[in-house]
Amino acid sequence: MIIPLQRSYRCRYEVPVIAAVDTAMFTRTYFGACMECTFCDDACCHHGADVAALEQARLEARAEELESYVGAQRADWFTGEHEVEPDWPGGHATRTQLRDGRCIFLNRRGRGCLLHKYALEKQFDFHELKPMVCTLFPLSWFEQTLTVADEVEENDIICLTPGPTCYRSARTDLEYYFGAELVTELDAAENRALAEAATRGGVPIGVPLPLVSRDE
Repeated sequence: MIIPLQRSYRCRYEVPVIAAVDTAMFTRTYFGACMECTFCDDACCHHGADVAALEQARLEARAEELESYVGAQRADWFTGEHEVEPDWPGGHATRTQLRDGRCIFLNRRGRGCLLHKYALEKQFDFHELKPMVCTLFPLSWFEQTLTVADEVEENDIICLTPGPTCYRSARTDLEYYFGAELVTELDAAENRALAEAATRGGVPIGVPLPLVSRDE
C-alpha cells in the first residue's frame, strides 16, 4: 500500500525527492547480512547497476587509481547509453557493463562490491563512490515514492529469506541520503504498518526460496 508522508524529503544531492512510501518495505524481509551470505552468489550484481550522472562523474574522477583496482579501463565500466532520469542525481543515468555475466565492479576474488571495498580500504565513506541504487537495495524509488526494488516486488531474488525487513536493512543509508527526519517519520509508519499486520494475523516473513551454495 502506498501512503503519503507528512512532507517531502529531498536527497542530499537535491534529487530524488521522497513524498510517499510503499508499506511493503516494513513487512517484506531480506537476508540483510550480505557479506555473511553463503548462498546468493552475489545475485543482485548479476545484471549490473544503474549509475546516476553525478555518481559516474565521481567514479571517473578517481579513474586513474580505480582502473588497476577494478581490473578494467574506465572505457569498459559503463554501457555508454544514457537515459534522461530527472529524479536521479545529475538528471540522467547509465548502467555498468557486465563481465562474465556480472557487474564490472563485482569483486571476483572475494565477495561484494569492489567500490565499497576500495572506500573502506582508503578510509572514506563508501556512499561517496558506490551508486545509491546499490546502497539502498532492497529499496528503490520511483516518482517520489520510496518502495521495494523490482526484484522484491517480483519475488525473483534468492535473498528474500527470513531476516530484517527491507526497511531495516536500508535504514542507516536512508538517513545518510535523506536525513534523520525522514527516518523518524518512517519509524512511525513502520510501527503503524506492523500493528495493522498484527491485527490481521500477519507477521513479517520471507519468501521461501531455495538456498543455493556458491559451489553448486
